Amino acid sequence: MARTVARLTDGARITDYISLGVVSQAIPLAKVKAVLAEMGRSSRRQRELPAHVMVYYVIALALFMPVSYREVLRCLLEGLQWLLGPEHAVKVTGKSGISQARTRLGWEVVKRLHDEIVVPVAQPTTRGAWYREWQLVTLDGSTLDVADTVANDAAFGRHHSDRGPAGFPQLRFVSLVENGTHVLFGSLMGPYATGEVTLAHEVVAGLQPGMLCLADRLFYGFPLWERAEATGAELVWRMRKDVQLPRLQSLPDGSYLSRVYRVKADRKDPRNWRTVRVICYTIEGQADDEPCYRLITTLLDPQRAPAEELAALYHERWEIETAFDEFKTHLRGGHIVLRSKTPDLVRQEFYGFLLAHFAIRGLMHEAALKAGEDPDRLSFVHSVRVLRRHLMRAGAFPPSDPERLA
Repeated sequence: MARTVARLTDGARITDYISLGVVSQAIPLAKVKAVLAEMGRSSRRQRELPAHVMVYYVIALALFMPVSYREVLRCLLEGLQWLLGPEHAVKVTGKSGISQARTRLGWEVVKRLHDEIVVPVAQPTTRGAWYREWQLVTLDGSTLDVADTVANDAAFGRHHSDRGPAGFPQLRFVSLVENGTHVLFGSLMGPYATGEVTLAHEVVAGLQPGMLCLADRLFYGFPLWERAEATGAELVWRMRKDVQLPRLQSLPDGSYLSRVYRVKADRKDPRNWRTVRVICYTIEGQADDEPCYRLITTLLDPQRAPAEELAALYHERWEIETAFDEFKTHLRGGHIVLRSKTPDLVRQEFYGFLLAHFAIRGLMHEAALKAGEDPDRLSFVHSVRVLRRHLMRAGAFPPSDPERLA
């Protein structure tokens, strides 16, 4: 499907729409250059499009999906002049030159930058980010449409149903979200046929002691539970109906202790068990809800985490759906596919999207802290619009005023 070349209005710069200082504050040039050097991707000679410029360009592509490659570059370079210095006169190259520069950069650099920079940002005073002593995070996955090319179809595949194949190839990804700030971190992508649980085995490595991770029942499996528990984080996951959870000890708050194991043969060997606490509850007045919900948790002491509180807390996992909506709809744009025509550039574009989302969410968190607000009370769409109204001026670093988002 051909893409219509779009342009910004005459005289407009990318900084008319979003302050580049916000991006460079969250993703500093020094860090970009350090990652490039570590991975041997620094520009060895002066090019029209140096590697560090292309990193910011990939992020800019994520911020301006409907705009053509060359137009985004033209506007970006006008705004980047202050970052590079007056001695760097970088001219706008053609679409072929842009593609070659992106290919030279590769996707591994952008993923490495993502892995090192995109981390939870909540502070002890961040409202909505904590349950008692634990930092709330959620594990979940989703899909994104990518450009319909032979190469992308072969690399990523697409959904098939009784009505035939989907219109576009799709990639699948799994992320952790920091509930209080909506920062997506630890994200990993793969082909559509790769299961979410498979990706989650790598993603849960982002969990840390002091976190409390929520997850839906589709993620439960003993190997993944065991791996997530080994990180030192606490877990509250919904359990599938087909898993038996024998009552070993009743607890005062109505929950009980049970055990989970890899295979039935492990039931007789305590060394292969994992003791869990089971919480069963119903939701009254909701006709479409299931008659009984079952949660299992590593929090075995009901005094530290009462069953009623954990039952209410579990539904906070829907915060990740809001974060995915920000990422897939409001930032990318509804019904817009990732534009890259080759698998490696799709991967590069995907991690560029995550970096762009992180930069915006980081600013929103800073604004919420200054205003003493819960970050959930700030509108993601409004925040992007505020950024788009501000013109970055040379030398103003950082140019944005987080208080104006409150």
